[in-house]
Amino acid sequence: MYLKMNFLSKKRTLILYCYKHSRQKSDYFITTPIYYVNSAPHIGHLYTSLLADALYRHQLMQGKTSTVFSTGTDEHGTKIQQAATSNNIPLKKFCDKISQEFLKMNKMYDIKSTNFTRTTDLNHRSTVEAFWTKLIEKGHITLGSYEGWYCDADEAFLSDHQISIIKDNQGKDIKVSAESGRSVTWVEETNYKFNLPRFKEDLKYWVNQAKSIQPEKFRKIVLQWIDENGFADEPVSVSRPISRVHWAIPVPGDNTQTIYVWLDALVNYLTVIGYPQVRTWPPDVQIIGKDILKFHALYWPAFLIAADLEPPRSLLVHSHWTVDGEKMSKSKGNIVCPFESLQKYGVNAVRYFLLREGTPHSDSNYSNTKLLRVVNSELADTFGNLLSRCCGKTINPNQRFPSYIEDDFNEYCLESAKDLITLVDSLQDKVSQHYEELNFYKGIALIMQALREANRYFEYNRPWELRKSNETHDVLHLNSLLYLIMETLRVCSIVLMPIVPDLSTKLLNKLNIPLNERNWSNASPTWNIKKSNIISQELNKEKIILFKRIEQ
Repeated sequence: MYLKMNFLSKKRTLILYCYKHSRQKSDYFITTPIYYVNSAPHIGHLYTSLLADALYRHQLMQGKTSTVFSTGTDEHGTKIQQAATSNNIPLKKFCDKISQEFLKMNKMYDIKSTNFTRTTDLNHRSTVEAFWTKLIEKGHITLGSYEGWYCDADEAFLSDHQISIIKDNQGKDIKVSAESGRSVTWVEETNYKFNLPRFKEDLKYWVNQAKSIQPEKFRKIVLQWIDENGFADEPVSVSRPISRVHWAIPVPGDNTQTIYVWLDALVNYLTVIGYPQVRTWPPDVQIIGKDILKFHALYWPAFLIAADLEPPRSLLVHSHWTVDGEKMSKSKGNIVCPFESLQKYGVNAVRYFLLREGTPHSDSNYSNTKLLRVVNSELADTFGNLLSRCCGKTINPNQRFPSYIEDDFNEYCLESAKDLITLVDSLQDKVSQHYEELNFYKGIALIMQALREANRYFEYNRPWELRKSNETHDVLHLNSLLYLIMETLRVCSIVLMPIVPDLSTKLLNKLNIPLNERNWSNASPTWNIKKSNIISQELNKEKIILFKRIEQ
């Protein structure tokens, strides 16, 4: 159910209605923002895409095989004009160059997007024109004079609530954007305006829905913007004079204006589904950084409601990355390049570290020292070493994944390994819940807790001594121990698949787990099946080092 605001004779009337759009084309719909091509990708862009990729892989593992995962590049606006000019490269060629770098990043980090939208593509232009025309026809966009404080760097008009006064180097008062700290100037011009106040109550209704914006702190911020700061009380300028912003999509039927870069960019999510045909709508999850929350939590749902479309089911917002405790910036020269990180540490290390350390609710810190410590400790010493120990010929000369014998397991492991068994039993459900909320760091923490306990239990039982004994009870004990540890590795590898698919695949290959037994439904330990005839199987004979320690 949804609320729509109509204005009849200056009296507002709330009308309840329900949207019923089919999901014929996908089981699930995930988006990232489209990335602005004024500069090359950095670690923040990579993190956003990794969040989406991990969620996408998790959906596929649950059987949602036609899930849509869209991303792309935003290629219009003043900043693109300026960047191309400063690099002395023609505009389209500059956009092509940077857009290809984002595609390259996706390929190198094994990010499996199903759609890549460029705002300079003809099909996107057609979508924007159709959406604009719809808003015009419904009377939500009108031409008129517009005046206000304008931030060139942010390409946005700002209300008085969004302005701060600071001192410049000479001690004079200057006005800046309260959010970005960038300077603003007073602008008076003719352009098209979207009637945002008409949809203020709709916005509040949507924001108040469960999980509309996550984490909760960001939902509260948006409500404050609406209720206290008046962000939805003024019309939004949705065009620019072509004399000022020429690198943009022209307003249909008006060659003096171009469409505001943010309206253009947001419509990319509709380009993916082939608008004005409406299938696979709305998106289940739209992943964004906190710096673009205003556009996605205020403008975007209002635009959609105005066009008789349902807002996204959920915005999942993440915070930023600092580098060694400082904000990333060109001036500081501390921007982390994904390609350089890949060359130094490899795809598994970088994927794991970002998803392990990234906390959506608060800023995260990137540090080369910390990256090495985390991946060496957890991927090499904890995960990889456990595999090596139980597959080594000294302890496992027959190179087998032992069978599960219920009576033996109950005698030698059930009580002594109850902490480990409890942890592994919980992974399937608990990790899935954390992944669905984009709290990948919480899911990974649970997996590592289980693996550390498995290492401790393995060491405690001294399998090298059991191996030397010919006593029947020691042989049965060793087999039960190896089964328990390998089963723990199997389950952990499955639930780590969205995070480090390459490592998980290598481990599952080593255990000879069939490809059709690597889905989320297979992440329940087999000791819960309560059968005593699970047959042992040979290990893959290929010798592997799951994750080689990275030296400084």
